[in-house]
Amino acid sequence: MSDLLTISAVAIAILMLATWVVSVIVDDASIVDVVWGLGFVVATWAAYFASPIDTTTDRSLLMLILVTVWGLRLTGYLAWRNVGKGEDRRYQQMRKKSPDSFWLTSLFTVFALQALLMWIVAVPAVVTQGSEGTLFWLDYLGTGIWIVGLFFETVGDLQLARFKSRPDSKGQVMERGLWRYTRHPNYFGDFCVWWGIYLVALAGGSWWAVVSPLLMTALLMRFSGVGLLERTITRRRPEYEEYIRTTNAFFPGPARQRT
Repeated sequence: MSDLLTISAVAIAILMLATWVVSVIVDDASIVDVVWGLGFVVATWAAYFASPIDTTTDRSLLMLILVTVWGLRLTGYLAWRNVGKGEDRRYQQMRKKSPDSFWLTSLFTVFALQALLMWIVAVPAVVTQGSEGTLFWLDYLGTGIWIVGLFFETVGDLQLARFKSRPDSKGQVMERGLWRYTRHPNYFGDFCVWWGIYLVALAGGSWWAVVSPLLMTALLMRFSGVGLLERTITRRRPEYEEYIRTTNAFFPGPARQRT
């Protein structure tokens, strides 16, 4: 198991180092977001190929499918949304603080940091590649929660993309479809995906891998997700304050009456 974790760490390090080199060449650190989902796919496949043949079970194959489908969908969507659109404002602000040395500091403050987070979150997917035993109800429960999460992510992203494509949507707040029940259906979807993945790992005996969904939950709800996005959005879109009053931040629920 420790060998699989080491191999996944090396795979992630190679991917992120290569991505950093490309970011320096194109002068755009935003590409780190595009490879976020891909990194989990690479880590899981590396562990799959490194795992002994006799421990490649239905559970390890199930995990491989879950992570691959989720990771490639996210990577494809972010590539379609971000590539060619310029550097994200988050990285522009970081670049302004150290314009001459950002190319180097970004290796540690952006790429190495995300590589570490990726490796920790990927733990249940990686260790399951060495899991023995047959599938049972906990695996199916985890898969069901994963399906719910993928639905919220995919449909939420599609609805938002369609909304933004409308000329009259500029400066407006998306509050239709899934966005009527939660301000962040894509983040809630990510939450479900990784708790579902953890349950599959738990079915294989890796209870301690709970650090993965706990970390992902903290990132989504407090740091890089809801907390970061809503920190300044009301200054850019005053209507968002009303949206906050009527719509749940994270977990879906019925919309509240407008005041």
